[in-house]
Amino acid sequence: MDMSNVIKTRVMGIDIGVSNTSIAIVDLRGTILAQDTLRTSDFPSVNNFVEVLSDRIVTMAEANGGYEVVRSVGVSAPSANYLTGCIENASNIPWKGVIPLAAMLRDRVGLAVALGNDAHATALGEHVYGSARGMENFIVVSLGHGGVGSCFFSGGHPHLGTGGYAGEFGHICVVDGGRQCTCGRKGCLEEYASYRGIVQTAREILAETDEPSLLRELDELTPMTIGECCDKGDKLARKVYDITGLYLGMGIANYASVINPEAIILTGELTDASKWYMDSLLSSFDEHVFGNIRGKVKIQVSALDNHERDILGASALAWTVQEYSLFL
Repeated sequence: MDMSNVIKTRVMGIDIGVSNTSIAIVDLRGTILAQDTLRTSDFPSVNNFVEVLSDRIVTMAEANGGYEVVRSVGVSAPSANYLTGCIENASNIPWKGVIPLAAMLRDRVGLAVALGNDAHATALGEHVYGSARGMENFIVVSLGHGGVGSCFFSGGHPHLGTGGYAGEFGHICVVDGGRQCTCGRKGCLEEYASYRGIVQTAREILAETDEPSLLRELDELTPMTIGECCDKGDKLARKVYDITGLYLGMGIANYASVINPEAIILTGELTDASKWYMDSLLSSFDEHVFGNIRGKVKIQVSALDNHERDILGASALAWTVQEYSLFL
């Protein structure tokens, strides 16, 4: 078949998460035509993962209009570098070191592959399909189970930095000599505003006082169970989220003071808990932000479904890479 005149109207979007990897085929309008899932944790070998993922990509494409109409593949992954096409020293997925995932996948599927970190893909999803549509200067902050990430757009384009490492918001220091972070340093924002950070704050507060609290009766401390105690008026639970909002607001204020964005958009699983920390966050933001931009930066929770946005963001990555095919 002569494929030189085939109009390629679809891309593949792949979101590699700590637990699961989602695969989707997406058309020009951002419609998700089909989806599939792999368990990331089932693949201790990245070679085996790429082999199975490639087979799923081909099978899904052939079942949805044919492989010949797929232009490219976009992949979102933790610690991925768009400029190198590598996952670099990720701490929360099975494969360690520097993994040239874009090249590995391209060699197997014969299509162009763009690889970006999860915050980069999230920001693209918001820019193309979500709350940042039409904006040129904005910050997206991702608050999830694995940590805290970010990406900011300047002049309508993502700022990636010289080596592709820009946006490591979770690893700014908010407490000198504070909690040990998985990155090797101490006092990073991620250790106070992530899933594990919120739980650790609760544990520390409970250890500091004998005050009665519903938190002591919980079978498991999680951000959501702590929040449910807030709804019941528990003082210590409310203190947990007051502290969370304090540090997150401080970090966002410093970020905004440097970038001067139109908006800061909060995304990720922990936005479900935003009703418990938002008042504290906004108060802390106003206290710490540069005075000339106070009151001029919108802080909002993303209106997009987390899973859908991340898939769409990965698909948006696919359109940014120069077209390539082994079959032409």
